[in-house]
Amino acid sequence: MEEDLFISGIGGQGIQLVGKALALAAISEGLYVMLTGEYGGHMRGGSSVGSVVFGKSPLKSLPNLPSAAAVIALSDQFFENVGGRLRPASLVLAEETIADKLPQLENPKLVTVPAIALATEAGSRMAAGMAMAGAYAALTGVVTVDSVVAAMKELVPAYRRQHVETNERAIRAGAAAVPPLAYPVSFDEAGAEPVQGIVA
Repeated sequence: MEEDLFISGIGGQGIQLVGKALALAAISEGLYVMLTGEYGGHMRGGSSVGSVVFGKSPLKSLPNLPSAAAVIALSDQFFENVGGRLRPASLVLAEETIADKLPQLENPKLVTVPAIALATEAGSRMAAGMAMAGAYAALTGVVTVDSVVAAMKELVPAYRRQHVETNERAIRAGAAAVPPLAYPVSFDEAGAEPVQGIVA
């Protein structure tokens, strides 16, 4: 079995960093990972979608993910780019302030997180994506929260090291804001066929 995830938002919200942190955390825990990014026409303000696939066996997913069972939504803008690709009963992890603006989905498992408020309290509104990464890890158990923190520390470049402590506080606050393992992911290796490995 593979677990697939969209991360949806606006350029400048750190969407791709969230995807990279979750992917690197999974690799550190021995999982196979596929990571891809889709961008709009603007550096900031345009559509930004990250796609991550996790598995315990070599992955079968296509590079362009046609559907997913979960989404992290940091903005309602451009959500149509992923909303129609979610399978029924998908986990929708939404920033609290935009949850009621999302389109109706088929039997979603909706969890809201005050990620912007948590990030602001942690030291920077820009860490909202990190709060959502922590919440996703805690809800699903795909990766541990400690692994997400470690991955974030590895990914943040030297000239932005001043943000590491804020990011860690946001990750842990996001994890604490949701019921632990409310939607656990279990990897069943039966029938897995190796097709491709890691795409970054």
